[in-house]
Amino acid sequence: MKQKKNHRTKGFTLVELIVVLVILAILAATLVPALIGYIDKANQKAAIVECRSCVSAAQTLASELYITGGAKAVGKEAVESGSGVKLSEILSLAEAKGTLIRVTFDDGKVETLEYEAKNGLVVLYNANEDQLYSIPSIEDDEDL
Repeated sequence: MKQKKNHRTKGFTLVELIVVLVILAILAATLVPALIGYIDKANQKAAIVECRSCVSAAQTLASELYITGGAKAVGKEAVESGSGVKLSEILSLAEAKGTLIRVTFDDGKVETLEYEAKNGLVVLYNANEDQLYSIPSIEDDEDL
C-alpha cells in the first residue's frame, strides 16, 4: 500500500506577497519626498557655505587693496581698468568650484556678492540686508 505524501510545500502565498509589496510601496511613497527634501536642503546649505568662503576670500583681497589705496569695486569694470582683483583670484583663494558672477566693495568692505554653485543654485550676499545670504529661486517658490 502506498502512503500519500504531503505535497504541501513551504512558502508564501500570492496574497501574502502582494500584501508585503503594497506595504513596501506605501512606505516608499511616504519616505521618498522626505528624503528629497533633505537632499535639497543639503544642496542649499552647501551653496551658502561656498558663498561664505567666497565672501571671506573677497574681503581678504579687498582689505589688501584698500590698505594699498586700490579699487573700491571688483567686477568687470575694475578688472578691465586693471585696478581691481580678478574674480578668478577670489575663487582660487576660496577654493570654490562654482562661478563668481559679481562682487562689489564699498570702502574696502564686501558690499554684495553673487555666486553660482556647481549644483546650479545662485546665492546672493548683501551686507545691507538682515538676511545676509539668500537663494532667490527658493524664496520666490516659497512665496507662492
